[in-house]
Amino acid sequence: MVEIQRVKYGQKAALRNLLELYKYDFSEFDPEDVNENGLYEYRYLDHYWTEEGRHPFFIRVDDRLAGFALVRETGTDEQDRSVYWMAEFFVMKKYRRLKVGQTASHQLFNLFPGVWQVGQIDTNEPAQQFWRKTIGKYTNGNYQETRQADWDGPIQLFSTHPQG
Repeated sequence: MVEIQRVKYGQKAALRNLLELYKYDFSEFDPEDVNENGLYEYRYLDHYWTEEGRHPFFIRVDDRLAGFALVRETGTDEQDRSVYWMAEFFVMKKYRRLKVGQTASHQLFNLFPGVWQVGQIDTNEPAQQFWRKTIGKYTNGNYQETRQADWDGPIQLFSTHPQG
């Protein structure tokens, strides 16, 4: 069973460790190097407990850690709907292709009704394929793909509605 679970402050070390795996996995698409301690470090980690509108989640499969998602509320649109950005999303390799990422992302979309933006960098074609398929299934193909001057790659844009 796939579940999302809000990360509590006392669980920050576990999220930090998963972020290292994520950054390593992402290193084939990103030129960032490790620091002198052999770590990538994620500079926004503490912000998820100190800034409004940041939401950290673990992704669990049968109660085991399988990944994480970091969601940011970036404001509202012209219709006063909340706008969300999928800041980071990671599923460990052993859980990929089992619909874990799709299930977890759909749960997040349902949890935060409003406008969503999910961006991928141009070089990360596997992520682009995953998100187009996942968002396409969630929205029945009712999404736009755009580009913005401050982002180097496609961004899927769509609306969610409260469930129930």
